[in-house]
Amino acid sequence: MRPSTHLWLTLTRVWLPIAIAVAGVVAIVVGGGTDSGTSATGVGLLIVALIVWLLNWMFRLSVASNRDREREEEARRYFDIHGERADE
Repeated sequence: MRPSTHLWLTLTRVWLPIAIAVAGVVAIVVGGGTDSGTSATGVGLLIVALIVWLLNWMFRLSVASNRDREREEEARRYFDIHGERADE
């Protein structure tokens, strides 16, 4: 993986949700934790941070699942050709 790609992945997976959550906490503190619009915005930002983190997590699970399927398919092809598993 290229360094620039790794940087963007790290920014998106880790720092974006953290930045959104920090902005949410700041909005709650500025709003005084009362029933104001600023506090409600802060809570909304915390929810958005959680959603961004969950989407990144689910995407990583999906990619890992695809890799597992590809390995399994390759093992099946090997078995069809050689009549035995590769690890035997």
